[in-house]
This record gives sequence, structure tokens and C-alpha cells, in this order.
Amino acid sequence: MLIQRATLLDGTVTDIRVGAQIEEMGDGLTSRSGETVLDAHGATVLPGLHDHHVHLRSAAAAMNSVILGPPRVHTKDQLAHELSAATPNADGWIRAIGYHESVAGELDRSALDAIVADSPVRVQHRSGALWILNSGALRLLGMADHPDGRLRASDRWSEVLQRQTSDLTELSRRLTAVGVTGVTDATPDLGADDMVSLLVAHRHGEFAPRLSFLAPGKKILHDDRLDLDSLTEWIADRHAGGQPVAVHCVTAAQLVVTIAALRAAGSHPRDRIEHAAVVDDDNLADLADLSRSEGLTVVTQPNFVAERGDQYLAEIPAAEHAALWRVASLRKAKVRLALSTDMPFGRGDPWAAMRAAVHRTTPGGAVLGVDECVSATAALTMFLGAADQPGRPRVVDVGAPADLCVLAAPPATVLAELDAGLVAATIIGGVTAHPAH
Repeated sequence: MLIQRATLLDGTVTDIRVGAQIEEMGDGLTSRSGETVLDAHGATVLPGLHDHHVHLRSAAAAMNSVILGPPRVHTKDQLAHELSAATPNADGWIRAIGYHESVAGELDRSALDAIVADSPVRVQHRSGALWILNSGALRLLGMADHPDGRLRASDRWSEVLQRQTSDLTELSRRLTAVGVTGVTDATPDLGADDMVSLLVAHRHGEFAPRLSFLAPGKKILHDDRLDLDSLTEWIADRHAGGQPVAVHCVTAAQLVVTIAALRAAGSHPRDRIEHAAVVDDDNLADLADLSRSEGLTVVTQPNFVAERGDQYLAEIPAAEHAALWRVASLRKAKVRLALSTDMPFGRGDPWAAMRAAVHRTTPGGAVLGVDECVSATAALTMFLGAADQPGRPRVVDVGAPADLCVLAAPPATVLAELDAGLVAATIIGGVTAHPAH
């Protein structure tokens, strides 16, 4: 394929010849016999976006799920209405996502049975770490005697729940339509069989973006079970086998313990901290030190400011707002940093996440953490990192993989709008993945 008159992010105008890799760049390249030609007309060509933290099976299943949390559902009555009106999927199940305790407290099997008794129901908490099942669902899983129907991500049934009826082809279409050429699946305890099945789906063209996985080096922490010695031992064991770790930190306590464990166990150059949702100034300095000396990368999601910011403002003390979903402070401290959407727990639109990093605007129009705003260029490049080096932006250059995002506007417009609607074509390994042919 020959892409003519492409403008790179730095303003360079060039032609680009691609196979599986970028083979040639320069002015006035002429097409070869039988070669596909795409005329960019001076519009922007970028490395394809990489979403560095997603949950693929959950995201695919979420496309056929009812949303049961804010901002769509806020009350117990609304929850009951949405569930009772839901149509079961083809396999007879009703699936719901996004639940939060602010809607109706801690759900259990009895509460769900009172709303839906004749179909199996599975409700996923918006954290992704908890499922609540009604009695019909529990019976189908051979768990009729389960006391409350609340299953944690560490439960042996979690993988079964994640794999139920998912449409990877449609998910692939949606991702490539917004310029995504690669994803990193961050599902905890993802089994080898499921990783293989996802890789097979990629190989057969069912799922086009390139795949990477954090499992088995992903660790979810819970505040009521924090154990520094245990975490240190787990990290040391992973490192002894030459493997990096990725630790899930959504609270200040989790981050403090993780930093201490990394200091005690030593670091791997590809270690990651996922989310870093709350970072105080002391921890900022610690993260900078670990990033500078050990290569630690933080993968965070400012899109949650745009998606849940009003709830943060209402529920979290004002004195703590400055520590939420920091971006500019982490960059200023020279922490290696990448962005992701946490799809489906966050909306799977990287461009919306970029806008959130730039503007920090909540759904209600307030600005949460004005000092954490970054430039549009910074926000965009934090989605351009490679899977194994999320904090190092890729560039369009000869020898690089031919994973490209072709936009319908010049760089100035792209940076001003940061809009997925500008994506004109997505190329993976030299093959057009979007628009579909």
C-alpha cells in the first residue's frame, strides 16, 4: 500500500509505503503495479492508538448488557425498572454492568430474585472485581447453595462469567473505527486457555487489533487484605522468573503498600502500576524515583473524571480532589506515563479520554483538578506507546510496524478536536482494518 501526501504530527508531509512494516518514506513515491494507493490529501497519519488497559471479554459482553449504574441509573427504583424491562440474550441470560453501591446498597441474590426470578441474572460491579448473581444464575453454575450470590474476581467462576456470549467481531469493529491498532488486556487471573482463544481470534481475523496481556503478572489489591510481606514476596517471585508485574492501585493505601513492596523486592524495567487513581504529593515523589531508577510505568485513566467526576465531587472530601487521576503532575515529575480507557468500566473511546486529560471537565461541567490538565499533544502521544513500553510514544518511521491511524484533517484540527469522528482509516500490519471492505 502507498499512502500519499500524509502529514505527520510534527508537520512533515511525506508519502509512506507499507507492507507488514513501513518500507519507505519520502516525497514523490510512485505507485507500483497493483499497489493500493490511499491519498491522504495532506491529512494526518499517526501510529495506531494502543489502549494500554482494557478487559476484552467483559467489553464484548458489555455490548449486550444493561447499564445499572451512574449516570444512567441512580436509584433502587430505576434499577428495578431497568432489570425487569430487560430482554434476555439469546442464551437466556440477563447481563448488567456498571453497578455501584450508591444506587441501592450492596446487592445480593435475594435482592435480584425480588426483581427477576424467571431468568438468570448477572450484575457486574463497575470495579470489575465483583459479580452478583440471582438464584437462577447460581443454579446454572452449580452454585445453588451459595449464600449471597456475590462472586469475586478471584473466584474460580470468574473466567466463566467473563467468557459468556461475547461478540469480539463487533468489538473489533468499534475499536478499529476509532483508530485503535493494539490493546493490552488487563483482566486479572486471565487463564491460559482464554489467552490462547483471544490470540486465535486475532489470527483468524475475528479480532483485528494486536493483543498483549498483563496476566499472569497482574495483581488486584483490596484495602481490607493489604499485606506488604505477601505482595513483596509475589513481586520478588515474578522478578526472579524474569517477568514484570502490574499492580492495580485505586486507593491511596494500595499505592503506598505497592511502592513499599517494589522498593523491597526491586523492580523490573517493565513493571507497571495500573490506575494510580489517588496520588498524594509524597507518593508522587516516590513514583518519580521508581520510574527514573527502575523504569516503572504508570497507566492511568483520566476519562473517569469526565465519566464519574460529579460523583467524586459529591462523595470525596474537597481536600482530596487534587490527588485524583493526576496526569500533569506525574508528567512534570518525569514519571513514565501512559493512558488507557479501562473499557468497559470506562468508555472505550481513547479520544474522549484524551479530551478528559486536556479539559478535566465532569459531566456536570465542573473542572476537577485544573492543575492536572495537559496539552492535546501530550494527551494524544500517551496513547501511542508500544505494548511493552507504554510510556514511550511510537513514531511513523521506516522499519516500524505498519500500524497506522489515518485521519481526515491536518494535525492542527486533530489536536483541537481530539475526535474519533476524524478517523478515516485504520491500518494494521499494512492491511486496512477500517473501513471494512
